[in-house]
Amino acid sequence: MKCSLADIDGLSAQIENLGNLEPEELDQTWRALFGSDRPRRVCGDLLIKALGYRLQEEAIGGLKASTRRLLERWGRNGSERGPSVEPAKTRLKAGTGLVREWHGVTHRVTVLDDGFDFDGERFRSLSEIARKITGVRWSGPLFFGVKSSAREVHHGA
Repeated sequence: MKCSLADIDGLSAQIENLGNLEPEELDQTWRALFGSDRPRRVCGDLLIKALGYRLQEEAIGGLKASTRRLLERWGRNGSERGPSVEPAKTRLKAGTGLVREWHGVTHRVTVLDDGFDFDGERFRSLSEIARKITGVRWSGPLFFGVKSSAREVHHGA
């Protein structure tokens, strides 16, 4: 479907005007465009963007059917090119010892049933310990080598 320049200008003005509408007018616009009541969680900027997209879709067309099917499949199953879900978290058994050298100092952590022991002090997470050692925010599992970075998972590094 091909739109004239005047049609596109009118569409642009209509989309820009969405930000000036009162909440009830936005709800009426939603009902007119989608044929249903607006979901409660669709509000604010998301509401304006959804309405703007729908106006564009009606004026110049939406996604090709093949693209829509692909997105729906990915939404159900995840990407076929990579893992469909995040890799399972490593479960550490109580009594397991973790060792990490940082700036020439060897740090030892013992896994407990309900946390971790480091230097005789109990911590709820490895990230707290990594922060104490480095002075900055770290992913504790990544710092202690019990979780691969996203780069390694996706690129085999």
